[in-house]
Amino acid sequence: MTVHPPLEVVVLAAGKGTRMRSDLPKVLHTLAGRPLLAHVLDTVHALGARAVHVVYGHGGERVPQAFPDAGAQWVLQDQQLGTGHAVSAAMPGVPDEATVLVVYGDVPLIRVGTLRALVGAAENAPLALLTVELDEPAAYGRIVREQDEVSRIVEYKDADEAIRAIREINTGFLAARAGNLRRWLAKLDANNAQGEFYLTDVVALAVAEGISVATENPATVSEIEGINSKVELARLERQYQMNKAQELMEQGVILRDPARFDLRGELVAGRDVVIDVNVILEGKVELGDGVHIGPNSIVRDSVIEAGSQVLANCVIEESRIGAGCSVGPFARLRPGAELADRAKAGNFVEIKNSQIAEGSKINHLTYIGDTTMGSGVNIGAGTITANYDGANKHRTVIGDNASIGANSVLIAPVTVGAGATLGAGTMLRKDAPEGTLTISEIRQKTIEGWKRPVKNKP
Repeated sequence: MTVHPPLEVVVLAAGKGTRMRSDLPKVLHTLAGRPLLAHVLDTVHALGARAVHVVYGHGGERVPQAFPDAGAQWVLQDQQLGTGHAVSAAMPGVPDEATVLVVYGDVPLIRVGTLRALVGAAENAPLALLTVELDEPAAYGRIVREQDEVSRIVEYKDADEAIRAIREINTGFLAARAGNLRRWLAKLDANNAQGEFYLTDVVALAVAEGISVATENPATVSEIEGINSKVELARLERQYQMNKAQELMEQGVILRDPARFDLRGELVAGRDVVIDVNVILEGKVELGDGVHIGPNSIVRDSVIEAGSQVLANCVIEESRIGAGCSVGPFARLRPGAELADRAKAGNFVEIKNSQIAEGSKINHLTYIGDTTMGSGVNIGAGTITANYDGANKHRTVIGDNASIGANSVLIAPVTVGAGATLGAGTMLRKDAPEGTLTISEIRQKTIEGWKRPVKNKP
């Protein structure tokens, strides 16, 4: 049985991000609705590391405060003196026998498999780098090889034209045995164009000791792309969304246009799910078999069961929709809305903290708040349950098979009995008995001699 050395991860997250032009620390900017650093922490935790050390600096305590349950050890880098200095700050307490993996808090698309391969390479060689060849290497540091063996890394600002012509670049990700890394870090100096302690200089120090440097490559270039500006943030947002869209389509989800789809959380989808354009899914969303989500809709932290349809322009948050339901268009389900099987919430219907039983219909222009509704109920247009008295919320109870006439106001707390009917325009202040007709009798009156106001002439 192979015994692997313990893994400790160092996440470099101290950068100021000047080009972001923002007061927010760079690693707290969001991609797919979550901070950049959150994506990286999820990835490294999936490696089963014994410890994760996050080096932070710019923004001070705002960074660790944003991750109270991160399961990380936070290391403050008071002065930003380069990547070598940052890694050194995290090394105290790391045992010499551990493998240290260095990653970056502003590189959110790095994959677990890529990092696992890099760690594996470092278990067979004292030092392993993640490198990639680019058609346009830009300002990345270059991998210099002699007889196909890595000899050093030269940062772009320190490179001459011959070095800049090299296409293989350093991604910054590396893995090494902690004892070796600690020794090399102690030998770094700041004799370079930036006046900083470069982590990349450990490569030349390792080679000088006769150590061979291993390299691994990512599956895609986007994995190693960092974010330094709002333009780059937007570009990687679309790359992330296209990656997620590809995964979902491979699982059988139908996306009408993958380029106009946003997943900002986790989606569990059944068979034959159809998602139209400009749909945003946030938090944890579950869609049963055959669910259709119409265009321009937002679904957040909700469950929609098999065969239900959400028509265009709906907002659904922290709600549960049963099987065979119809919602929308232009409906809003607020937290606590629960629709049982075959219920309907039509256009311009808002439901909040209410339970709608099987087969009940709320077709249009209605507000239902803090309500327990039975099965087979029909709600007429323009009806509201007035749940707020100015200080406290109260519940409305509507029994099975009740029928509520258009433009009715049910002033809670109030109960409509099973099979009861409310006439159109009823203002219900007292309970309506079962099986009866209840109306608010308002006599119609014509005002003689009244004239409609007209605009004053200039």
